[in-house]
Amino acid sequence: MRHYDNDGFARFITFGTHNRIPILVGELFCNLIIDSIDAVREIHSFKLIGYVIMPEHIHLVIIPKNYQPVGQLIGKFKEVSSKEIHKALKVNGQEFVKRFTVVRNRLERFSFWQRRCFDYNCRSESSMWEKVNYCHNNPVRRQLVGSPDEWPYSSYNWYNNRTNVKMKIDSI
Repeated sequence: MRHYDNDGFARFITFGTHNRIPILVGELFCNLIIDSIDAVREIHSFKLIGYVIMPEHIHLVIIPKNYQPVGQLIGKFKEVSSKEIHKALKVNGQEFVKRFTVVRNRLERFSFWQRRCFDYNCRSESSMWEKVNYCHNNPVRRQLVGSPDEWPYSSYNWYNNRTNVKMKIDSI
């Protein structure tokens, strides 16, 4: 299916860590992801409608501002987050740095994220909310928790007026 960057609707985006290594667990890495999302949101002014950070991938529901190509937003996020995670790994987890090292064009590089992402155009408001709910229920489907409110790294608690919110969600 063809994707359009200029339709003004929400986008559901999924991308994973290199070789789907489950490293996005615990406060250190999840907070680096949240800080990176906020930094890119400040630069590009997109609206964050929903999210979930899973151990080896991320789902975002966003509305880009002024028809900005989603590839630019995700590219910037991957750049910012990868640099911060690389710094943290060099200090806290040398063995993981090796797992994210790849050879491209005969050069060794740190590659935290898979090169591509999955992108879905939400062509209606109901489609957008379906994807937000998908984010919230992903940890339950994976049997990581018993209910969505137990997973701290999603927008579920924001929508349910809980106090343990990790990231502000934008109004639409």
